[in-house]
Amino acid sequence: MDMPTDIGAFPLWVIIIDYVLGTVMWTLFGRFAMSIFLPEDSNFFFMRFFVRVTDPIIRVFKPVTPGFLLPWLHPVYVAWFFFMIRFYLMPWLLGYSVMGMLSFPLESEVSFMIYDLFGKILK
Repeated sequence: MDMPTDIGAFPLWVIIIDYVLGTVMWTLFGRFAMSIFLPEDSNFFFMRFFVRVTDPIIRVFKPVTPGFLLPWLHPVYVAWFFFMIRFYLMPWLLGYSVMGMLSFPLESEVSFMIYDLFGKILK
């Protein structure tokens, strides 16, 4: 399957920024999901990776994180900021009149790859 045509409409630097922001957002969600099943000090290598990678990001957002929020919810709260940047701020800064026009090229490309993979498997 070909690459989605709407991604090609954006400059490369926009796609790179979205991929970085999307990767950070999904890594924060991954840490939250892992924390449902494992403690933060777990020896499981995925959990150690998620904690090591996301701790600096969570520390940067500590001044705007409400004190009443439970610590294991901090990654979801910070991921929400990255979602808002990707969905609202980036399209607005790029001059699109419709909010969400640029939203989620990373997820769009991943969904096309999954669709293509399952299409090959199911044939």
